[in-house]
Amino acid sequence: MRVSVDAGSCVASGQCVLLAPGTFDQNEDDGTVVLLAEEPPAAEADAVRQAELTCPAAAIRLAGA
Repeated sequence: MRVSVDAGSCVASGQCVLLAPGTFDQNEDDGTVVLLAEEPPAAEADAVRQAELTCPAAAIRLAGA
């Protein structure tokens, strides 16, 4: 699975960080998403999928999921 984010679309809700903290973080200045791992570990795959579905701005994209 490959993950990409559109920080410009992010509304800084932080749901992705709560669900998959090994893959996502938040920018300290504006709270927008920061991608920590383009290819998250298999153990976090379900959480990353949930983060994509939960994101209110649809700023997370998965490929090969």
